[in-house]
Amino acid sequence: MTDNTTTAAPALGDIDLRSPLLIYTRIGKPDRTSIGGRVLAAAIAVSCLAVLITAARLQPSRSGLATHTAMGFDECQFLKRSNLPCPSCGMTTSFAWYARGNALASLYVQPMGFALALLATVCVWAGAYIAFTGKPAHRLMRLIPSRYYLLPIMLFAALAWGWKMFIHVRGLDGW
Repeated sequence: MTDNTTTAAPALGDIDLRSPLLIYTRIGKPDRTSIGGRVLAAAIAVSCLAVLITAARLQPSRSGLATHTAMGFDECQFLKRSNLPCPSCGMTTSFAWYARGNALASLYVQPMGFALALLATVCVWAGAYIAFTGKPAHRLMRLIPSRYYLLPIMLFAALAWGWKMFIHVRGLDGW
């Protein structure tokens, strides 16, 4: 014999409000990052901090290009031969402006450089957090599938290069 009765959801009066809902309860111990993971997080934090300190010590070029030559690197051969900036032209200048606290100049000179400098800042803090607490903050990245952020990042990089070429060709490069 089949029972055709349906069970209704419990009424509010039937729920014990003194105990937390299951969604808010922790099951087991919280995850901890291994020693190797903590060392890696610390290395990432220190590396990103070193990049930002190096950028802060550089005098940003007023032309929006060639700040990297102050570190002994050659000038951009792509720019020299084609008179168009390469995808990374202006990145060092953008980092230097960012490290000096001028986010607007950093964004104008090379938008992708600004985004990477901002990411480096986040990595300093997140890496230090993971290294000191052992809490795996990177697990949050697994909640967002890569298809939702990889394509927009690549599109932003292409648009940033297009912006750099536009301001260079128009003679508006630099800050």
